[in-house]
Amino acid sequence: MASLALPAASQALAALQKSLGPLDAQAAGLLVAAATDLSLVIDGEGIVRDATFGSSDLAGEGCETWLGRPWIDTVTVESRPKIAALLKDAAPNAVTRWRQVNHVSPTGTDLPIRYAAMRLAQDGQILVLGRNLRAMASLQRTLAETQQALERDYLRMRGAETRYRLLFQLGSEPVLVVDSGTRRVTEVNPAAARLIGRADKRIVGQDAVDLFDASSARDLESLFAGLRVTGQAADLEARLGHGRGPVRVAASLFRQENATSVLLRLAAAEALNAEPGPARAGALDVIQHLPEGFVVTDPGRRILTANPAFLDLVQLATEEQVRGQRLDRWLGREETEATALFTTLTQHGSVRHFPTHIRGQYGGVEEVEVAAVSAGGGAQACLGFTFRAAPRRAAPTTGGRELPRSVEQMTELVGRVSMKTLVRESTDLIERLCIEAALRITRDNRASAAEMLGLSRQGLYAKMRRYGIGDLDAPDAGDDAV
Repeated sequence: MASLALPAASQALAALQKSLGPLDAQAAGLLVAAATDLSLVIDGEGIVRDATFGSSDLAGEGCETWLGRPWIDTVTVESRPKIAALLKDAAPNAVTRWRQVNHVSPTGTDLPIRYAAMRLAQDGQILVLGRNLRAMASLQRTLAETQQALERDYLRMRGAETRYRLLFQLGSEPVLVVDSGTRRVTEVNPAAARLIGRADKRIVGQDAVDLFDASSARDLESLFAGLRVTGQAADLEARLGHGRGPVRVAASLFRQENATSVLLRLAAAEALNAEPGPARAGALDVIQHLPEGFVVTDPGRRILTANPAFLDLVQLATEEQVRGQRLDRWLGREETEATALFTTLTQHGSVRHFPTHIRGQYGGVEEVEVAAVSAGGGAQACLGFTFRAAPRRAAPTTGGRELPRSVEQMTELVGRVSMKTLVRESTDLIERLCIEAALRITRDNRASAAEMLGLSRQGLYAKMRRYGIGDLDAPDAGDDAV
């Protein structure tokens, strides 16, 4: 290939010579070293005779081993034809075009260098100027890896969107996706189009409220307003337009692509109009009027339905106030009680006569017995709980005085209250029983009872006052004896 001497390059060199004047070899070498990352001097046989490095980035790349070796032996096999072309094209007062070659590096990664060559007129040696492309190659590699990662993410998103579209189109539940700001329908599945009685193209873009009868417009407007303010709204019953009948509307808010949308789920009219059988209707009516609290939750213990008796226990007025809340919020005076109940229910599938407490919304605490069952055979797994007020146990009496908790009652509290509390109550129980026994043996002679118990008379009176034993204003039987 003939050497290339661009007119513009020649003019630039001529102007540079005129402005700089004659330069000695040392000045020229310093100028070349400062302007390039590396410069090589190649003799007529292609041997590297001198090398100057203007960048510290080349340290550790093995460049110092090039001296005295053929230049062509320092590059990879595919770069050798480019070295031969550079040596052949080098001519006096002309610069070859730039060529990128790869040098063998001890680091294991090839060193990319971009070279241009020019033959020196004095001795016929070739001056080679090089630019290190390692940083650029690293950027190119990073760019390629980033592009590949973007491609993989794009394919995953396409796959997720395809699955979403498939489920959306094949789902049997009528669903509308509505823009929360404009209330216009953005997506509709075939089940919803069949229920509404219009083609999906005629539904998309319509105001969602216009799809319903005018009698339901106000309720639907309130539903959308509640979603915008609180992010949630209670289900409601509405009538579709053009006499399509009643439906139940459930709405939920979600964000997608920096926009807020509403997912409207419609329950088919047939499901609403289907009257339950006499036995089922009677059972539902019994549950609603049951004097014991009744709750159904999902497997995550979030309340699905609750009867009025349970609402009385938790001191709330409406079922909407508890729906969606975790049952743990009101169950158990201590956290261990609820944990023990749910663990037993998970292991055995049912629980009976489990003693615990219900905490009311306003601080009330009610002792209850819980019966629970896990039902997973239906369309939706759920948990059922009944709460019965704990029976008032009649404590045994001695001489008209009511005794404290029995030992059996104390042991029932293990796992529901701390051991410190149990020990304190057990100590109180023993002290009271001993005092009552001493008074009974001494026929209410407090001086003798105090001596029998190893207490002072004032100490005995203090404990009797603490436990409410006897009438302290009555005369002591020992005084009467004296």
